[in-house]
Amino acid sequence: MGTGPLMTTTGAHPEATASGPASRWRSWRLAILLLVVLAVVAGIGAYLTTPRLGDRMDPESTQPDGAHALVTLLRQGGVEVVAADTISDVEHAARADTLILVAQSQYLTDDTLLDRLAKAPGDLLLVEPTARTREALMPGMRISPASNFDSDPNCTLREATRAGSVRFGPSNTYHSTDSRTVTSCYDGVLIRYRDGGRTITVVGSTDFMTNDGLLQAGNAALAMNLAGDRPRVIWYAPHRVEGETSSASTITDLIPDNVVWVVWQLWLVVLLIALWKGRRPGPLVAEQLPVVVRASETVEGRGRLYRSRRARDRAADALRTATLQRLLPRLGLGPQAQPQAVVATVARRSGADAGFVSYHLFGPPPATDNDLLQLARALDDIERQVTHS
Repeated sequence: MGTGPLMTTTGAHPEATASGPASRWRSWRLAILLLVVLAVVAGIGAYLTTPRLGDRMDPESTQPDGAHALVTLLRQGGVEVVAADTISDVEHAARADTLILVAQSQYLTDDTLLDRLAKAPGDLLLVEPTARTREALMPGMRISPASNFDSDPNCTLREATRAGSVRFGPSNTYHSTDSRTVTSCYDGVLIRYRDGGRTITVVGSTDFMTNDGLLQAGNAALAMNLAGDRPRVIWYAPHRVEGETSSASTITDLIPDNVVWVVWQLWLVVLLIALWKGRRPGPLVAEQLPVVVRASETVEGRGRLYRSRRARDRAADALRTATLQRLLPRLGLGPQAQPQAVVATVARRSGADAGFVSYHLFGPPPATDNDLLQLARALDDIERQVTHS
């Protein structure tokens, strides 16, 4: 009779043991799925929102001085944009019906490269060309003193009249020294003329074509009208002198190989801890929040305590210490600065008498409550004079 109950109890134990791990695995499986989904979403978001670094007028750069926005608008408008890194790339992609945009010409220091660029087929759009580039690609044109233009076109050029008022920023103006016919817009900031069977357009500013400059006035319209004048534009904006190699290393090049394995191991540890701690231990328990005392009440309480004990010396020391803690960083002095150095620097910055400053910052404790009040006012005046100096 005693064996029956024992066998019944033993037979029920494996079922209870099997149900426990299965239930835990189902909860862990849901946690793993959620972590994988979150990791994928975070990775996609990070990739899409990461800024693309680059140099000025770089067609792939999303920095304020890059040109990614303009290139994107041109491609969305049906213009084929070919990014060229070298003169050879320009020569390979150039055709008679193309437009060659030349920016960052300060890196074109070789006359041979400029001669090759001048012989490449297609029209030219020169953006803020340097003196060497002007001599090679636009002879007979002279530059006038730079100005800050935000004006109307004042010309008949279609690209300019459609854009209207443009904010160029600091710009160069151009004029011809010979008898050729030149269309001049925006008081010479933008010119266009024919030379040797090709159309040459010169604009004396780069800012209006950058990601940051497109948002102002009619900058975006003028930039798209000029760069999108042909169905195919070759974007040539070198970021270093051609033939030189950049020695700059990325942050990934500076990381040792073993660090990668350490990072993967840390990710594995974090994942295991998340799975271990991801199980809900039980219902949430409401807890009383700690008492929050306002800062004003603390200050008033300490002031009453000082007054009841007539601790004017401690109150004055607290005022002077707080004033010095705020003044020393503004004066460029360290916390261990000598009183003489502090007094001299404060007097020089505020224009106050050195004796007046020394007395109130490092003088004796006040004898009466009125003296303590006058000390507080004097310290406020010294700090205000230093702050506004």
